[in-house]
Amino acid sequence: MSGRTAGATTTPDALRRARDAVAREAWADAYRLLHGLDPADLTPDDWAALGDAAWWTSRVEESVAQRMRAYAGYVAAGADRQAGFMAWLLFYEHHLAGRTAMATRWLRRARRHLRAEPECAEQCFLVWTDTEQAQERGAFDEAMASARRMAAIARRCGSADLYAMSVQAQAGVLVARGRVAAGLDLLDEAMCSAVAGELSAFFTGWIYCLGLQQCMACADLERAAEWTEAAIRWCASMPAENNFRGLCRVHRVQVLELRGRWPLALTEAVRTCEELLPHERRLAAEACYLTGEIRRRRGETAAAEEAYERAHELGRDPQPGLALLRLAQGRGEASAAGLRLAVAGDGTGRVERCRLLTAQVEVCLALGRLDEARAAAEELDALALEWQLRCGSAATLLHASAAAAGAAVAFAERDLDRALPLLHRALAVWLGLGVPYEAAQVRMLLAAADRSAGDGEGARMELRAARQAFEELGAAPDARRAAALLAGLREEPPSGLTEREIQVLRLVAAGRTNRAIAAELVISEHTVDRHLSNIFAKLDVSSRAAATAYACTHGLARQ
Repeated sequence: MSGRTAGATTTPDALRRARDAVAREAWADAYRLLHGLDPADLTPDDWAALGDAAWWTSRVEESVAQRMRAYAGYVAAGADRQAGFMAWLLFYEHHLAGRTAMATRWLRRARRHLRAEPECAEQCFLVWTDTEQAQERGAFDEAMASARRMAAIARRCGSADLYAMSVQAQAGVLVARGRVAAGLDLLDEAMCSAVAGELSAFFTGWIYCLGLQQCMACADLERAAEWTEAAIRWCASMPAENNFRGLCRVHRVQVLELRGRWPLALTEAVRTCEELLPHERRLAAEACYLTGEIRRRRGETAAAEEAYERAHELGRDPQPGLALLRLAQGRGEASAAGLRLAVAGDGTGRVERCRLLTAQVEVCLALGRLDEARAAAEELDALALEWQLRCGSAATLLHASAAAAGAAVAFAERDLDRALPLLHRALAVWLGLGVPYEAAQVRMLLAAADRSAGDGEGARMELRAARQAFEELGAAPDARRAAALLAGLREEPPSGLTEREIQVLRLVAAGRTNRAIAAELVISEHTVDRHLSNIFAKLDVSSRAAATAYACTHGLARQ
């Protein structure tokens, strides 16, 4: 242990203060004080505490080293329960780091130490591992039996922490086997234990992190948003060295990005990377990727490319964001090639698969590859239907994405009867979920569909709403595109009016009499009467006042 003089004498007071810091979970103080003691004076419990202190202060590799020393001490003392628990912690750390062989060896040791012990709380960790492994194999009945056994042991041992973990484990099994609504309801029970302060700090953070991962995997944005804010409040109440800050914050970045709170999302993403890079590169990579998504939508091309490259360096596939960036740069073939490889790969989660397919529809339609776009949209639709059967809801991110993609393909096929209902459905779901950017994108396509159907007024309303949303978000390229389309739409004669009829209507709206209009346009009053008759018929109005009102609301009145 660095920072100490070999052979230094440990005073009883120094040892007491170090152990008191551990008891108070003042981890930064505990780490500093334990490091100042003579190693010869530390017990296995002290080494275990130093491992905890190193973990809480983001020194994960050191925490592994100290737990190995604690394990050796427990083995030497014949303390099988403590040795078994320490071996399980070492298994879990190696498992999270992707060191499978090392993790397997430590799990084997944990089982050996705890197998012959009388029932104890430490055995819950082994049963939890059994649950996870059975679930991964698809042996759901076995997994649920293990999770319930864990609950029974935790209850008999009086451990609220491990009981909450067993509830979370049961929720995970239910979700995995397709009973999503029931699983998420059970997950709420575990999360409530964390919010109510019924659990120790370590298990509170653990429950939050596992629960938030489950919510995002289930595309349950409402739950994810609610529990993320609760987790962040808890993190803020903890000492500064709280190791769960970055883990919870990355989920908050995901929610903020979807909800359109981009400035705050960018700030949180930077902090997340700083906190996670030393020991959680995978989650730090996700924060970098989300930064790229926001930068791309804001038109900050160079910054977006840099963020995607950083995410790739940290092990996160930069698709589909990079493909959409390439498309915006006019590099359609590069966009399609990168995206095709990502879609062909496996191992992505349900939500990530949805995003890849949604992007593939957009890219393929831009390149005129209608068959590929249709295939991607059909897979999205099947994904949404399968999820609806599992979760009992037709108003998730998957359903909105599938409806929008299906509408885009239908519009490209000139099938307005199919496109319009799908667009209205997608818009309703996105608005209900509070996802403004995707809702505005749907409005853009809905405006085009309305225009094709002859509903110029509807098209203008959608474009105005889209432009306002893009401006509020800071999505400058999309705001400019909406403004240009709106300007172009205004230049077209509305309701079938001829150019001369528009001139007459503008003069009527300006308060001119028929004689004044005739004089200004150098036509007869009879011709003005005929134009007015045609205007009233086309606009379905019966008075000059109504025609004036139409001109004012459709941008035809003289400024």
